[in-house]
Amino acid sequence: MEKLKTFLMTIPKEERAPFAERCGTTWPFLRNVMYGQRTPGEKLCVALERESGKAVTRRDLRNDWFEIWPELAA
Repeated sequence: MEKLKTFLMTIPKEERAPFAERCGTTWPFLRNVMYGQRTPGEKLCVALERESGKAVTRRDLRNDWFEIWPELAA
């Protein structure tokens, strides 16, 4: 989750909650994800990839990404 943490820490504090909302979650939940306390669901992974401009990808967020999105393995 280091890539996610690095990306999220570049977001100014006042923009973190709106970013999380655009991803369909809350800032406290994203914080739990970046510290490895929670696993992001598939929809959140896709939203984080989209909202980060692919700075953080689904591959970065899940160890089982190849089972969920086999098309990414090619």
